[in-house]
Amino acid sequence: MEGVPHEADTVSVGEFTFECGESIPDLELSYEAYGEFTGDNAVLVCHALTGSAHVAGRRRRSGGPDTAGQARAWWDDIVGAGKAIDTTSYYVVCVNVPGSCYGSSGPESLDEDGEHWGTRFPPVTVGDWTRAQRRLLDHIGVPNLHAVVGGSVGGMNALDWAKRHPDHVDRVIPVATAARLDPQIVALDGIARRAITSDPAWQGGDYYGEGPRPENGLAIARQIGHVTYLSKSSMSDKFGRRSASRDAARDTFPVDPAADFFPYRDVESYLDYQGEKFAERFDPNSYLYLSRAMDNYDLASGYESDADALAAFDGEAMVVSFTGDWHFTVEQGEELADAFRTAGARTAHHVIESDHGHDAFLVEPDRVGPPLADFLADGVRGKSVTDTRDDEERESEFAPVHTSLFSD
Repeated sequence: MEGVPHEADTVSVGEFTFECGESIPDLELSYEAYGEFTGDNAVLVCHALTGSAHVAGRRRRSGGPDTAGQARAWWDDIVGAGKAIDTTSYYVVCVNVPGSCYGSSGPESLDEDGEHWGTRFPPVTVGDWTRAQRRLLDHIGVPNLHAVVGGSVGGMNALDWAKRHPDHVDRVIPVATAARLDPQIVALDGIARRAITSDPAWQGGDYYGEGPRPENGLAIARQIGHVTYLSKSSMSDKFGRRSASRDAARDTFPVDPAADFFPYRDVESYLDYQGEKFAERFDPNSYLYLSRAMDNYDLASGYESDADALAAFDGEAMVVSFTGDWHFTVEQGEELADAFRTAGARTAHHVIESDHGHDAFLVEPDRVGPPLADFLADGVRGKSVTDTRDDEERESEFAPVHTSLFSD
């Protein structure tokens, strides 16, 4: 992004009271900002479960917040000069959420006595993330947003902006997300958390220091989550039932006593590698906190329905779904789009054919980028924005009402 202004910093926004009622005296938030703010061009990008504020740029700038070796930004194919979220046109901000371990306050952070918070850190919610982002935007002088976009649980974060701050955002783009998780994903997340807390090295969350960390438990949790990000067809195409070489077997995890008789398969080797690399860069307690926040989110909480929760939002929304995604399904996306429509927002549900599963929003920029760029520029009438409704249904929504219908 040569030539595009870029700021990376960690700032204090003061005392913060979480939705659980507990407070910390000093909430620190790590953020990155790209481009120049002109007053009406701010776009907030909300990261997914284990992402960071480092959304764009091949390498983290020196002196910026720690991203634990994430040299390549997580959405660099989408955010940048001349890309879908064009940093020469928009002022793009990404904030690492509270509870994470990439610069913002979380369990790994130190309290006022210089001790790691651990599990004494207050439970966090998606609503807390939204409130913290609002605090950060106030700190840097951004009163309103042209748009907020996020994928996966970041999409829930984007939804929460439409619910909580409907007058502060004009366009909302929830990608590969839903109003709430279904019970199957909640169950798998629960098993993943149990893998962490059952690791003897977890020690009730007090593992900071010179002793071992619960890396085995975290690696298994990541493997469980990673399977939900892939589709059946993508796993079949990529791995099949092929056996990996014995040299590929990793000694990081406890050895299965029966494993010597059976083949060690490519898919196992892949998941072992993913789990091992993730355990090197992420904090196990943060995984517990953030996954709980995702599981707990319910757009309709405090309201009669999803549409009621969105009733005050009078902007435009584009829900993006992927056909191979079983973590957040197309059907869930359609329910979300219907809630926006019922609430009176101009809405498109853009469905992308993809076999990549949930990860499609990260790995298919050629399909994600064009509708995103066109929606940012022109709303639901953008040239690349499609909708699940037919043209007649869409035109009936946007057709002007003749004033004579209401005249005497």
